[in-house]
Amino acid sequence: MTRQHAPTSSGGRRAWLGLAVVLGPVLLVSMDGSVLFLAMPSITAALSPTADQALWMLDVYGFAVGSLLVAFGSIGDRYGRLRLLLIGSTLFGIGSTAAAFAPNPEVLIACRALMGVAGATLLPSALAVLSELFPDPGRRARAIGIFAAAFAAGFAVGPVVGGALLGAFWWGSVFLVNLPVIAAFLVLAPVLLREVRATRTGRVDVLSVVASAGGLLLTIHGVKHLAAAGLSVLPVVTGSLGLATLAFFVLRQRHLEHPLIDFSLFRDRTFTVAIITGLLPLAAWSATAYLSGIHLQSVLGLSVLHAALLALPGAAVLTLTCVVTPAVVDRIGKKAALVVCHFAIAGGLLLLLPTTVTGGIGWYVASTVVTGLGYGISFSVVADTAVGAVPAERAGSAGAIAETGNEIGNALGIAVLGSLATLVFRLQGPDLAPTLDETLHLPDLAATALRDAKGAFVTGLHAAVAVAAVLHAALGAVALRLLSGPTAGDPGRNRPDEPELTREQLSGRA
Repeated sequence: MTRQHAPTSSGGRRAWLGLAVVLGPVLLVSMDGSVLFLAMPSITAALSPTADQALWMLDVYGFAVGSLLVAFGSIGDRYGRLRLLLIGSTLFGIGSTAAAFAPNPEVLIACRALMGVAGATLLPSALAVLSELFPDPGRRARAIGIFAAAFAAGFAVGPVVGGALLGAFWWGSVFLVNLPVIAAFLVLAPVLLREVRATRTGRVDVLSVVASAGGLLLTIHGVKHLAAAGLSVLPVVTGSLGLATLAFFVLRQRHLEHPLIDFSLFRDRTFTVAIITGLLPLAAWSATAYLSGIHLQSVLGLSVLHAALLALPGAAVLTLTCVVTPAVVDRIGKKAALVVCHFAIAGGLLLLLPTTVTGGIGWYVASTVVTGLGYGISFSVVADTAVGAVPAERAGSAGAIAETGNEIGNALGIAVLGSLATLVFRLQGPDLAPTLDETLHLPDLAATALRDAKGAFVTGLHAAVAVAAVLHAALGAVALRLLSGPTAGDPGRNRPDEPELTREQLSGRA
């Protein structure tokens, strides 16, 4: 690795100040993946999006981040990670400002996409910069732990922050809150952080980047349109084209000397379970957080601030679990942690099934607390488990796939489970509008239609929750069965004859 400057002294005051500066944009990237969950009723009232536009507002951000993480990691290696951090932060600020004043759904979707592209530049470069700040392995491990906790906390507190802001300001405030953090980073980063570059072979395969992002977007467009409007030629064609593009992407990776994603790693069962554990919990969490926010506000009639306060216990449990999980895993092993993770999430999701059109607040809080335990374990152990399941020389690819899986999972939850809820509403609702919020804003809505619309939404919520719970229970059973033996039982630990991996190996950037 070549660097432009001498490294920062290990663990000095300057290094810890640099960590604090880096955590700002990292927190924003994760928080903006969930900040709209409680804001959607307000945005729907102001911009009147269609059903599929509302879903795109939520998940185009996650798709952009997830599909570009690996590519921007390689670009940062070549052109400088600090430089990429500064460029990405500037774009994130521009996208946030434009989103706050978006006059229509199309502009807001485009701004969210720009924010996602910017977010994809920030995460891999931030991890690489931490390696420069903390060359000492012990202090670097503590810094990475703080980094992971901040990233998880961002997901957890996003809905709470959004709800609190909407209690006092208009919906655009959930984007403008990013600007002070971005401004502080742009001022302090050049002073506290040093440029880092890495020497690595190969190049970014542009066709693979385009195929992965395009295939995802086309496939999800087809799924959403089918759920919102029913069977027609356009969604079938776009969905089929998207699946074909994704198949081309997978086949292309098998013939590249330096693939964007090394799919051969999935031959290891522990690695596969770990990646699914990164993807599925975030899918379940994002979908249920979004749908529950609508249930609390549009069905039960709670204010957005009240809904945000109800989300606090679950957010606190999730964040605390992220902090304490590494110590617990040292005692019980990662196999047990993965099993507990999935069964806790499955049990917590099932607690949402007793919710009705007239109540369920207590069930919602209980659900967020129980699932928060599972989500916190997932956020804490997935990357380490995935990396520990493969040989040291392939740790970089494993870490990159783990990061990508997290972001794609966050977006897929809204896209797939949200579309399932939309489909149920369309089939069982009063057939006046594609979504509950659109129905509620119709003039002269009859009481019977209002009751039917709310009942159909709750049924859709239950359907999405039930599917997610079954998937988690099944994966918990698979983890219990497959992750057996001394190595698989604690897959995240290095074997005695293996050297300790550097952070750059873990994050796939060296």
